[in-house]
Amino acid sequence: MNEIEQKYHNLLANLKQHDRIAIAFSGGVDSTFLLAAAQSALGDRAVAVTADSVFIPREELEASAQFCSEHGIRQIVFEADVLHDSEICANPANRCYLCKLKIFRRIQTLTNEQGIAAVAEGSNLDDSGDYRPGMQAIAELGILSPLRDALLTKQEIRTLSRSLGLPTWQKPSAACLASRIPYGDVITAENLHMAEEAEQYLHQLGLRQVRVRIHGRVARIEALPDDLMNILHHRIPISERFHEIGFQYTSLDLLGYRTGSLNEVL
Repeated sequence: MNEIEQKYHNLLANLKQHDRIAIAFSGGVDSTFLLAAAQSALGDRAVAVTADSVFIPREELEASAQFCSEHGIRQIVFEADVLHDSEICANPANRCYLCKLKIFRRIQTLTNEQGIAAVAEGSNLDDSGDYRPGMQAIAELGILSPLRDALLTKQEIRTLSRSLGLPTWQKPSAACLASRIPYGDVITAENLHMAEEAEQYLHQLGLRQVRVRIHGRVARIEALPDDLMNILHHRIPISERFHEIGFQYTSLDLLGYRTGSLNEVL
């Protein structure tokens, strides 16, 4: 058994310690892998819990429902009214902490009603390196992080996902739409929808790993270096479509895509 297989073995052993477990499921690479592992370890005693929030692109929610349906996994979906929270909408630097505290408290309430004591989320070992105030909320609430406990990195999760035949093994990294809005700028349904619609259009052009950060009425596109020429080739239709969405100007970030770029100002 090699190192990555040992880590997966340890993950399954950890999950089997629980009678029942709820996985906070977004449909992304990490939570999909964790949910599949939980089902392998516990069968129908593993359930998925998904927050239906304006922070999550509709295509992600649809993908999560499809995965659960295809794999016979029970999914609990609840509405998370994050925009009704003025503190979250104000978008302070600890917004992620406030949001995760709200959402995971709701998840714990729902799972307790179902008689499920254990709640787990999908952060991995690599998530320890960036500014992630949401991890504080997870720790405070006692939410489990089995992938981090198993010392699994993002690349190892992709490798294992591929070996398990999971469709998400090469899915681009995702993040909530609020991460497109600079700290201190008020989060609204409008600017979230603008970011979502702009990124959907870029996906249609063949760009996979891309972010559209919003600075007032200016869109700042972050893309992988290999995609920059594709963007420049389509610069006119991109500019026209973004103008229809509501942007006055469209810019291209020369540093390209990087996780947590809005944390650079902190």
